[in-house]
Amino acid sequence: MRALVACVYLFLYAPIALVVLFSFNAGRSASEFTGFSLEWYVKALTNRFLLEALQNSLIIAFTSATLAAVFGTMAALGMERMGPRSRAIFDGLFAAAIVVPGVVIGIATLVALVAVFGALNPALAALWPTDAPPKLGLGYGSIIAAHGLFSLALVTMLVKARVATLGRDIVEASSDLNATPLTTFRQIVLPQIMPSILAGFLLAFTFSFDDFIIAFFVAGSKTTLPIYVFASIRRGVTPEINAIATTVLIASLVLIVLARLLLREKNKKTTDGE
Repeated sequence: MRALVACVYLFLYAPIALVVLFSFNAGRSASEFTGFSLEWYVKALTNRFLLEALQNSLIIAFTSATLAAVFGTMAALGMERMGPRSRAIFDGLFAAAIVVPGVVIGIATLVALVAVFGALNPALAALWPTDAPPKLGLGYGSIIAAHGLFSLALVTMLVKARVATLGRDIVEASSDLNATPLTTFRQIVLPQIMPSILAGFLLAFTFSFDDFIIAFFVAGSKTTLPIYVFASIRRGVTPEINAIATTVLIASLVLIVLARLLLREKNKKTTDGE
C-alpha cells in the first residue's frame, strides 16, 4: 500500500516539480536543463502583455471574491432562518453549483449573457438621447458575474457550516439586553463567523484567479492570466511559461494555507467554547 500511495503522489506532483525546476533553466529548452538562472522570471515581470493579463486577473478575482463573500454570508444567514424543507432545497442547489463542470457553467453563462445583452442593447439604443448609446458586452462584468456566482456557493457552504454551530442562546441573550438586531449581528454574530468569511473570500479569490474554463467563454476581449498562458502554450512551452506557472502556484498555495489556518482557528475557538 505504501508503494502504491508513493506512486500516486509521484504521478501527481512530479510534473509540477519539473515545471518549477525548468522555470530556473538558463536555456530556452523546456525539456533540457542547461543551468540555473532567474532570467525567465525577469522576462516575465517585464512582459507588458503578461502584466496586463495579471492586472485583469487581480481585479476580477478581488471583485468577484468580495461580492461572493458579502452575498454568500447573507445567503448563509438567510438559510438558517428557513424551514428544514426549504433549507434542504437550497442546500442541494448550492451543492449542484459546486459540482457542475466548469465548461457547462461557462456555456450556460455565455448563452444567458448573450440573451440578456440582446434584449437590453436595443432598449438602451431607443432610450439613449445621443447617437452613440452604451452597448453591453462581454468583459470585466461578465467574468466577475460568472466567477462571483460560482464562488457564492463556496462561501455560502463555508459560512453556513459555521453559523450552524452558533448557539441561539447568545443571540437571545443579546436581545434580552435590548440590543438591536444590527448590534447583535455586528458585535456577536459577525466576530464568530468572520474566520469562515475570510476563508471563503480567499478560496473564491484563488478560484477566480486560477480559472480558465469559465473565463474563456465569457471574457470577450479581456485577457486574464490563465488565458494568456493558454495562448502562449499554443506557440510552444518556454521557461517563461514555467516561471509564470510557478509564481501562480506559490501564490495559490499561500492563499490556500491562509484559508486553512483561518478555518483551523475557527474550529479551535469552537472547541474551546464547547
